[in-house]
Amino acid sequence: MANSAPLRLLLDGSALVANWRWLAGLSGGAACGAAVKANGYGLGARAVVARLAQAGCRDFFVATWAEAAALGPLPAGARLAVLHGVRAEDMADAMASAARPVLNSASQVARWNAAGGGACDVMVDTGMNRLGLSLAEARSGLLDGLAIDTLMSHLACADEPGYPLNARQLAAFAALRAAVPARRYSLANSAGILLGTDYAFDLTRPGLALYGGLPVAGATGPSPVAAIEAQILQVRTVAAGESVGYGATWRAPGEARIAVLNLGYADGYLRRFAEGAFATAEGRALPLVGRVSMDLIAVDASGSDAGEGDWVRLGLDLPALAARSGLSQYEVLTGLNDRFERRWC
Repeated sequence: MANSAPLRLLLDGSALVANWRWLAGLSGGAACGAAVKANGYGLGARAVVARLAQAGCRDFFVATWAEAAALGPLPAGARLAVLHGVRAEDMADAMASAARPVLNSASQVARWNAAGGGACDVMVDTGMNRLGLSLAEARSGLLDGLAIDTLMSHLACADEPGYPLNARQLAAFAALRAAVPARRYSLANSAGILLGTDYAFDLTRPGLALYGGLPVAGATGPSPVAAIEAQILQVRTVAAGESVGYGATWRAPGEARIAVLNLGYADGYLRRFAEGAFATAEGRALPLVGRVSMDLIAVDASGSDAGEGDWVRLGLDLPALAARSGLSQYEVLTGLNDRFERRWC
């Protein structure tokens, strides 16, 4: 059946590629990869990989083996790593896949060795206390004999450039590089890239900034990749003093032309986004009025010719929506669900 969803994400492939090239330039001599976990941060991992691979990206990262399988065959020359490693339940998929596991614990290392696994990546914890071997484990001989493609760690506070933990993690990882042989070494995510080329090592792993997010407050460079378009389901005239939506939180100051759109919090467009928000039609701003409900929002279309069946656009300014809602930019972006048709241009 043809997709006739009254809700879509407009996705700018040129902006995505430009963001990757900007991050690659900041990575110095290091290769620049791309995190495409969570279905390409909600934008569609297959489409993201195809566009970035064509632009020259060769290293991609997903969280799980299910995400690896969902990508299907990779473009020629592309490589894939699975960040959550190998549980016992993953071994059959991992052994049959061309993707590399990122081994995160002594038990995962033992499991991979016992199965005769080949090339792998290894995560070492340098201060985040999330996934990864301890520094002592990494230096203990546990990794002897492993075919380590990429030894990596992850920065906890890279979005706060002056935070002392950044320098401590950098020093710990540099010392580890001298002690543990691997083909490549990788530390920096999007925010880590902005800390400078000392953090880049051989491979960077950006995520948020690829998709238009600002990984560090005040940073400039990434361009928005996604925008929402919602279809008008109905236009109605509301008399002065009448209310719109649940709780009667908005009342018309005069006679108003109200357009009801197919968009709501079940789609990931939350009530907390509504303050100061607006849609646009033919260059005219249409302010949101009343509460966001599960599947619908209303905008004041007074003075506009927009009518039933027309489409209006709502920008996805990730830093602004995050500031308005108290959510992170990651939560805003990955919260947009499968009700949206994803349309690349």
